[in-house]
Amino acid sequence: MIKYILIFILVFFLSYVKLNQNNFNEDTLYLGTSLPKTGIMKAMGHNVYVGANAYFNYANEVGLLPDGKNIKLLWYDDKYEPELTKENLIKLVEQNRLFALFGLVGTPTVKNILPELTKLEIPFIAPFTGASFLRNEKLSTFINFRSSYQEEIDKLVNYLNEKKGIEKFAVFYQNDTFGEEGYVSLIKSLRKKNLSIQGEGMYKRNTLSIRHAFLEIKSHNPEAIIMIGAYEANTHFIKKAKEDPSFKNVIFCNISFGDANEMVNELGEDTSNIIFSQVVPAYYDNTIRIVAEYRNIMKKYFPNEPLGFISLESFLAAKTTVEAIRSIEGNITQKKFLEAIKNLPNDTLQGIEIEYKNKQLLNKVYLYEYENKNFKEIEYD
Repeated sequence: MIKYILIFILVFFLSYVKLNQNNFNEDTLYLGTSLPKTGIMKAMGHNVYVGANAYFNYANEVGLLPDGKNIKLLWYDDKYEPELTKENLIKLVEQNRLFALFGLVGTPTVKNILPELTKLEIPFIAPFTGASFLRNEKLSTFINFRSSYQEEIDKLVNYLNEKKGIEKFAVFYQNDTFGEEGYVSLIKSLRKKNLSIQGEGMYKRNTLSIRHAFLEIKSHNPEAIIMIGAYEANTHFIKKAKEDPSFKNVIFCNISFGDANEMVNELGEDTSNIIFSQVVPAYYDNTIRIVAEYRNIMKKYFPNEPLGFISLESFLAAKTTVEAIRSIEGNITQKKFLEAIKNLPNDTLQGIEIEYKNKQLLNKVYLYEYENKNFKEIEYD
Protein backbone atom coordinates (compact mmCIF):
# COMPACT_ATOMS: atom_id res chain seq x y z
CA MET A 1 0.00 0.00 0.00
CA ILE A 2 2.78 2.41 0.97
CA LYS A 3 4.56 1.68 -2.32
CA TYR A 4 1.48 2.73 -4.34
CA ILE A 5 1.06 5.89 -2.27
CA LEU A 6 4.70 6.83 -3.01
CA ILE A 7 4.16 6.22 -6.72
CA PHE A 8 1.05 8.43 -6.69
CA ILE A 9 2.93 11.21 -4.89
CA LEU A 10 5.81 11.01 -7.38
CA VAL A 11 3.48 11.12 -10.41
CA PHE A 12 1.72 14.15 -8.94
CA PHE A 13 4.92 16.06 -8.36
CA LEU A 14 6.38 15.09 -11.72
CA SER A 15 3.37 16.81 -13.27
CA TYR A 16 3.90 19.81 -11.02
CA VAL A 17 7.57 20.10 -11.95
CA LYS A 18 6.85 19.94 -15.68
CA LEU A 19 4.36 22.78 -15.34
CA ASN A 20 6.95 24.97 -13.62
CA GLN A 21 9.90 24.72 -15.95
CA ASN A 22 10.09 28.41 -16.75
CA ASN A 23 12.45 31.15 -15.62
CA PHE A 24 14.50 30.64 -12.48
CA ASN A 25 14.56 34.13 -11.04
CA GLU A 26 14.99 33.07 -7.40
CA ASP A 27 18.12 34.03 -5.49
CA THR A 28 19.04 30.37 -4.99
CA LEU A 29 19.28 27.64 -7.60
CA TYR A 30 18.66 24.26 -6.00
CA LEU A 31 20.47 21.15 -7.19
CA GLY A 32 19.39 17.81 -5.78
CA THR A 33 21.25 14.56 -5.28
CA SER A 34 20.95 11.14 -3.69
CA LEU A 35 24.17 9.70 -2.29
CA PRO A 36 25.36 7.02 0.13
CA LYS A 37 25.94 8.95 3.36
CA THR A 38 26.00 5.75 5.40
CA GLY A 39 26.69 2.09 4.71
CA ILE A 40 29.50 0.36 2.88
CA MET A 41 29.72 3.08 0.19
CA LYS A 42 29.62 6.13 2.48
CA ALA A 43 33.17 7.29 1.69
CA MET A 44 32.37 7.65 -1.98
CA GLY A 45 29.18 9.60 -1.35
CA HIS A 46 31.05 11.87 1.03
CA ASN A 47 33.83 12.52 -1.47
CA VAL A 48 31.33 13.41 -4.19
CA TYR A 49 29.61 15.82 -1.81
CA VAL A 50 32.71 17.66 -0.60
CA GLY A 51 34.23 17.94 -4.08
CA ALA A 52 31.10 19.52 -5.53
CA ASN A 53 30.39 21.72 -2.54
CA ALA A 54 33.94 23.03 -2.45
CA TYR A 55 33.39 24.60 -5.87
CA PHE A 56 29.79 25.64 -5.23
CA ASN A 57 30.83 27.36 -1.98
CA TYR A 58 33.62 29.12 -3.83
CA ALA A 59 31.27 30.23 -6.62
CA ASN A 60 28.81 31.60 -4.08
CA GLU A 61 31.44 33.44 -2.07
CA VAL A 62 33.12 35.20 -4.99
CA GLY A 63 29.85 35.84 -6.83
CA LEU A 64 30.42 33.86 -10.00
CA LEU A 65 26.73 33.43 -10.80
CA PRO A 66 24.72 36.24 -12.44
CA ASP A 67 22.56 38.64 -10.41
CA GLY A 68 24.06 37.52 -7.12
CA LYS A 69 22.52 34.06 -7.32
CA ASN A 70 23.73 31.16 -5.19
CA ILE A 71 23.77 27.41 -5.71
CA LYS A 72 22.67 25.03 -2.97
CA LEU A 73 23.21 21.28 -3.22
CA LEU A 74 20.53 19.30 -1.41
CA TRP A 75 21.33 15.69 -0.62
CA TYR A 76 19.70 12.65 0.89
CA ASP A 77 21.18 9.33 1.95
CA ASP A 78 20.31 6.26 -0.13
CA LYS A 79 22.94 3.87 1.29
CA TYR A 80 23.55 2.84 -2.36
CA GLU A 81 20.16 1.09 -2.33
CA PRO A 82 17.94 1.72 -5.40
CA GLU A 83 14.62 1.82 -3.52
CA LEU A 84 15.92 4.51 -1.19
CA THR A 85 17.04 6.50 -4.23
CA LYS A 86 13.46 6.51 -5.48
CA GLU A 87 12.21 7.71 -2.09
CA ASN A 88 14.84 10.45 -2.10
CA LEU A 89 13.77 11.60 -5.55
CA ILE A 90 10.25 12.06 -4.21
CA LYS A 91 11.56 14.15 -1.30
CA LEU A 92 13.68 16.32 -3.57
CA VAL A 93 10.86 17.01 -6.01
CA GLU A 94 8.22 17.43 -3.33
CA GLN A 95 10.08 19.89 -1.14
CA ASN A 96 11.97 22.04 -3.66
CA ARG A 97 11.81 23.69 -7.05
CA LEU A 98 14.84 21.92 -8.44
CA PHE A 99 16.92 23.48 -11.17
CA ALA A 100 18.72 20.19 -11.80
CA LEU A 101 19.73 16.84 -10.38
CA PHE A 102 23.48 16.51 -9.94
CA GLY A 103 26.02 13.84 -9.12
CA LEU A 104 23.86 10.85 -8.19
CA VAL A 105 26.05 7.87 -7.34
CA GLY A 106 25.67 4.44 -8.88
CA THR A 107 24.37 2.51 -11.87
CA PRO A 108 21.69 0.46 -10.04
CA THR A 109 20.39 3.51 -8.17
CA VAL A 110 20.09 5.62 -11.32
CA LYS A 111 18.63 2.74 -13.35
CA ASN A 112 15.88 2.32 -10.77
CA ILE A 113 14.64 5.89 -11.21
CA LEU A 114 15.18 6.14 -14.97
CA PRO A 115 11.44 6.17 -15.84
CA GLU A 116 10.83 9.00 -13.38
CA LEU A 117 13.89 10.92 -14.58
CA THR A 118 12.67 10.89 -18.18
CA LYS A 119 9.29 12.26 -17.05
CA LEU A 120 10.85 14.99 -14.92
CA GLU A 121 12.31 16.75 -17.96
CA ILE A 122 14.85 18.65 -15.88
CA PRO A 123 18.63 18.53 -16.31
CA PHE A 124 20.26 15.38 -14.95
CA ILE A 125 23.93 16.25 -14.63
CA ALA A 126 27.14 14.28 -14.02
CA PRO A 127 25.94 11.02 -12.48
CA PHE A 128 28.75 8.90 -11.03
CA THR A 129 28.24 6.00 -13.38
CA GLY A 130 29.68 5.13 -16.78
CA ALA A 131 26.66 3.06 -17.79
CA SER A 132 25.87 2.67 -21.47
CA PHE A 133 22.12 3.28 -21.04
CA LEU A 134 22.88 6.87 -20.00
CA ARG A 135 24.47 7.49 -23.41
CA ASN A 136 21.12 7.08 -25.19
CA GLU A 137 20.52 10.11 -27.41
CA LYS A 138 16.81 10.02 -26.55
CA LEU A 139 17.66 11.10 -22.99
CA SER A 140 17.73 14.74 -23.99
CA THR A 141 18.04 16.19 -20.48
CA PHE A 142 20.91 13.90 -19.41
CA ILE A 143 24.47 15.23 -19.47
CA ASN A 144 27.21 12.79 -18.50
CA PHE A 145 30.50 14.21 -17.31
CA ARG A 146 32.71 11.13 -17.11
CA SER A 147 33.94 8.68 -19.72
CA SER A 148 32.03 5.40 -20.02
CA TYR A 149 32.81 2.04 -18.43
CA GLN A 150 33.27 0.67 -21.94
CA GLU A 151 36.07 3.17 -22.58
CA GLU A 152 37.75 2.33 -19.28
CA ILE A 153 37.63 -1.41 -19.86
CA ASP A 154 38.75 -1.05 -23.48
CA LYS A 155 41.86 0.79 -22.32
CA LEU A 156 42.64 -1.77 -19.61
CA VAL A 157 42.25 -4.72 -22.00
CA ASN A 158 44.25 -3.05 -24.76
CA TYR A 159 47.10 -2.20 -22.41
CA LEU A 160 47.26 -5.62 -20.78
CA ASN A 161 47.00 -7.51 -24.05
CA GLU A 162 49.26 -5.33 -26.19
CA LYS A 163 51.89 -4.38 -23.61
CA LYS A 164 51.80 -7.32 -21.20
CA GLY A 165 50.77 -10.10 -23.56
CA ILE A 166 47.90 -11.15 -21.31
CA GLU A 167 45.17 -13.30 -22.83
CA LYS A 168 43.44 -14.93 -19.86
CA PHE A 169 41.01 -12.40 -18.35
CA ALA A 170 38.59 -13.09 -15.52
CA VAL A 171 35.93 -10.76 -14.10
CA PHE A 172 34.82 -10.07 -10.52
CA TYR A 173 31.58 -8.13 -10.51
CA GLN A 174 28.63 -6.88 -8.48
CA ASN A 175 25.36 -8.76 -9.05
CA ASP A 176 23.32 -5.82 -10.36
CA THR A 177 23.16 -3.45 -13.31
CA PHE A 178 26.58 -1.99 -12.44
CA GLY A 179 28.21 -5.40 -12.58
CA GLU A 180 26.28 -6.33 -15.70
CA GLU A 181 27.45 -3.15 -17.45
CA GLY A 182 31.05 -4.03 -16.73
CA TYR A 183 30.59 -7.68 -17.63
CA VAL A 184 29.08 -6.87 -21.02
CA SER A 185 31.72 -4.21 -21.66
CA LEU A 186 34.47 -6.72 -20.97
CA ILE A 187 32.94 -9.23 -23.39
CA LYS A 188 32.90 -6.55 -26.09
CA SER A 189 36.50 -5.55 -25.41
CA LEU A 190 37.75 -9.12 -25.49
CA ARG A 191 35.89 -9.95 -28.70
CA LYS A 192 37.92 -7.27 -30.47
CA LYS A 193 40.99 -9.31 -29.53
CA ASN A 194 39.36 -12.67 -30.38
CA LEU A 195 39.42 -13.48 -26.66
CA SER A 196 36.77 -14.50 -24.14
CA ILE A 197 36.28 -14.36 -20.37
CA GLN A 198 38.24 -17.07 -18.56
CA GLY A 199 36.57 -17.24 -15.16
CA GLU A 200 33.90 -15.11 -13.51
CA GLY A 201 32.52 -14.52 -10.04
CA MET A 202 29.92 -12.19 -8.60
CA TYR A 203 29.03 -10.86 -5.16
CA LYS A 204 25.93 -9.23 -3.68
CA ARG A 205 25.82 -5.43 -3.62
CA ASN A 206 26.57 -3.79 -0.25
CA THR A 207 28.18 -6.96 1.11
CA LEU A 208 31.62 -8.53 1.32
CA SER A 209 30.35 -12.00 0.38
CA ILE A 210 33.13 -12.83 -2.07
CA ARG A 211 34.06 -16.42 -1.14
CA HIS A 212 32.17 -18.14 -3.93
CA ALA A 213 33.38 -15.63 -6.53
CA PHE A 214 36.94 -16.06 -5.29
CA LEU A 215 36.88 -19.83 -5.67
CA GLU A 216 35.24 -19.69 -9.09
CA ILE A 217 37.86 -17.29 -10.44
CA LYS A 218 40.74 -19.16 -8.80
CA SER A 219 39.75 -22.37 -10.56
CA HIS A 220 40.42 -20.77 -13.97
CA ASN A 221 43.96 -19.50 -13.23
CA PRO A 222 43.53 -16.07 -14.85
CA GLU A 223 46.39 -13.71 -15.65
CA ALA A 224 44.31 -10.56 -15.01
CA ILE A 225 41.04 -9.86 -13.21
CA ILE A 226 38.81 -6.94 -14.22
CA MET A 227 37.02 -5.79 -11.06
CA ILE A 228 33.56 -4.24 -11.43
CA GLY A 229 32.79 -3.68 -7.78
CA ALA A 230 32.69 -1.24 -4.90
CA TYR A 231 35.95 -0.40 -3.17
CA GLU A 232 35.29 -2.47 -0.03
CA ALA A 233 34.49 -5.62 -2.00
CA ASN A 234 37.38 -5.14 -4.43
CA THR A 235 39.80 -4.58 -1.55
CA HIS A 236 38.52 -7.63 0.32
CA PHE A 237 39.00 -9.78 -2.77
CA ILE A 238 42.53 -8.53 -3.41
CA LYS A 239 43.60 -9.05 0.20
CA LYS A 240 42.34 -12.61 0.11
CA ALA A 241 44.00 -13.27 -3.25
CA LYS A 242 47.36 -11.94 -2.09
CA GLU A 243 47.37 -14.58 0.66
CA ASP A 244 47.05 -17.32 -1.96
CA PRO A 245 50.20 -18.33 -3.91
CA SER A 246 48.17 -19.11 -7.03
CA PHE A 247 47.43 -15.38 -7.43
CA LYS A 248 51.07 -14.32 -7.09
CA ASN A 249 51.42 -12.91 -10.62
CA VAL A 250 47.80 -11.97 -11.31
CA ILE A 251 47.09 -8.33 -12.16
CA PHE A 252 44.02 -6.79 -10.50
CA CYS A 253 42.32 -4.06 -12.56
CA ASN A 254 39.90 -1.62 -10.97
CA ILE A 255 37.71 0.84 -12.85
CA SER A 256 37.19 4.34 -11.50
CA PHE A 257 33.99 3.64 -9.57
CA GLY A 258 36.10 1.41 -7.33
CA ASP A 259 37.50 4.55 -5.61
CA ALA A 260 41.26 4.03 -5.83
CA ASN A 261 42.05 6.25 -2.83
CA GLU A 262 39.84 4.28 -0.45
CA MET A 263 41.25 1.03 -1.80
CA VAL A 264 44.90 1.90 -1.24
CA ASN A 265 44.07 3.21 2.24
CA GLU A 266 42.67 -0.20 3.14
CA LEU A 267 45.23 -2.30 1.29
CA GLY A 268 48.17 -0.94 3.24
CA GLU A 269 51.66 -1.76 2.04
CA ASP A 270 50.97 -4.41 -0.60
CA THR A 271 49.67 -2.64 -3.70
CA SER A 272 51.76 -4.54 -6.26
CA ASN A 273 50.11 -5.85 -9.43
CA ILE A 274 47.15 -3.48 -9.19
CA ILE A 275 46.04 -1.10 -11.94
CA PHE A 276 43.48 1.66 -11.50
CA SER A 277 41.70 3.24 -14.45
CA GLN A 278 40.51 6.82 -13.94
CA VAL A 279 38.51 9.39 -15.89
CA VAL A 280 40.39 12.41 -14.48
CA PRO A 281 44.13 13.11 -14.19
CA ALA A 282 46.10 12.87 -10.95
CA TYR A 283 44.66 15.02 -8.17
CA TYR A 284 48.18 15.97 -6.99
CA ASP A 285 49.44 17.32 -10.34
CA ASN A 286 49.85 21.06 -9.76
CA THR A 287 51.18 21.52 -13.29
CA ILE A 288 47.57 21.27 -14.45
CA ARG A 289 45.99 24.61 -13.67
CA ILE A 290 42.53 23.31 -12.78
CA VAL A 291 44.02 20.68 -10.47
CA ALA A 292 45.97 23.37 -8.64
CA GLU A 293 42.70 25.31 -8.33
CA TYR A 294 40.97 22.21 -6.94
CA ARG A 295 43.68 21.74 -4.34
CA ASN A 296 43.55 25.39 -3.22
CA ILE A 297 39.75 25.54 -3.03
CA MET A 298 39.50 22.22 -1.20
CA LYS A 299 42.07 23.45 1.31
CA LYS A 300 39.98 26.56 1.95
CA TYR A 301 36.53 25.01 2.32
CA PHE A 302 37.33 21.45 3.44
CA PRO A 303 40.83 21.68 4.94
CA ASN A 304 40.56 18.40 6.84
CA GLU A 305 39.40 16.31 3.90
CA PRO A 306 41.88 14.13 2.00
CA LEU A 307 42.23 14.83 -1.71
CA GLY A 308 41.44 12.17 -4.28
CA PHE A 309 40.17 11.20 -7.71
CA ILE A 310 36.46 11.15 -6.73
CA SER A 311 36.35 14.59 -5.14
CA LEU A 312 38.37 16.00 -8.06
CA GLU A 313 35.87 14.60 -10.57
CA SER A 314 32.97 16.02 -8.57
CA PHE A 315 34.73 19.39 -8.31
CA LEU A 316 35.26 19.51 -12.08
CA ALA A 317 31.65 18.58 -12.77
CA ALA A 318 30.53 21.34 -10.42
CA LYS A 319 32.72 23.85 -12.23
CA THR A 320 31.24 22.98 -15.62
CA THR A 321 27.77 23.40 -14.11
CA VAL A 322 28.62 26.86 -12.80
CA GLU A 323 30.30 27.91 -16.03
CA ALA A 324 27.27 26.84 -18.05
CA ILE A 325 24.95 28.90 -15.84
CA ARG A 326 27.29 31.90 -16.08
CA SER A 327 27.19 31.80 -19.87
CA ILE A 328 23.38 32.05 -20.08
CA GLU A 329 22.15 35.35 -21.47
CA GLY A 330 18.94 36.83 -20.11
CA ASN A 331 16.60 34.80 -17.95
CA ILE A 332 17.94 31.50 -16.66
CA THR A 333 16.00 28.49 -17.88
CA GLN A 334 16.74 24.80 -17.82
CA LYS A 335 16.61 24.63 -21.61
CA LYS A 336 19.23 27.38 -21.92
CA PHE A 337 21.37 25.62 -19.33
CA LEU A 338 21.35 22.33 -21.23
CA GLU A 339 22.39 24.09 -24.41
CA ALA A 340 25.09 26.01 -22.55
CA ILE A 341 26.71 22.98 -20.92
CA LYS A 342 26.78 21.11 -24.24
CA ASN A 343 28.58 24.02 -25.87
CA LEU A 344 31.15 24.97 -23.24
CA PRO A 345 34.56 25.89 -24.70
CA ASN A 346 37.04 23.03 -24.83
CA ASP A 347 39.36 24.87 -22.43
CA THR A 348 36.73 25.55 -19.75
CA LEU A 349 38.64 23.26 -17.39
CA GLN A 350 42.10 24.77 -17.70
CA GLY A 351 44.42 21.90 -18.59
CA ILE A 352 41.73 19.24 -19.04
CA GLU A 353 40.03 19.26 -22.42
CA ILE A 354 36.28 18.79 -22.62
CA GLU A 355 34.12 18.15 -25.66
CA TYR A 356 30.48 17.16 -25.65
CA LYS A 357 30.21 13.99 -27.69
CA ASN A 358 28.62 10.61 -27.06
CA LYS A 359 26.56 12.46 -24.43
CA GLN A 360 29.58 13.12 -22.20
CA LEU A 361 32.05 15.93 -21.60
CA LEU A 362 35.21 13.98 -20.71
CA ASN A 363 36.62 11.60 -23.30
CA LYS A 364 39.88 10.30 -21.88
CA VAL A 365 40.91 7.41 -19.64
CA TYR A 366 44.07 7.29 -17.49
CA LEU A 367 45.81 4.24 -16.04
CA TYR A 368 47.69 4.29 -12.72
CA GLU A 369 49.78 2.05 -10.51
CA TYR A 370 50.32 2.77 -6.83
CA GLU A 371 53.86 2.53 -5.53
CA ASN A 372 55.91 4.32 -2.87
CA LYS A 373 52.68 5.83 -1.51
CA ASN A 374 51.92 7.60 -4.79
CA PHE A 375 49.82 7.00 -7.89
CA LYS A 376 52.04 6.75 -10.94
CA GLU A 377 50.50 7.16 -14.37
CA ILE A 378 51.10 4.37 -16.87
CA GLU A 379 51.98 5.96 -20.17
CA TYR A 380 49.85 4.28 -22.79
CA ASP A 381 47.75 5.62 -25.69
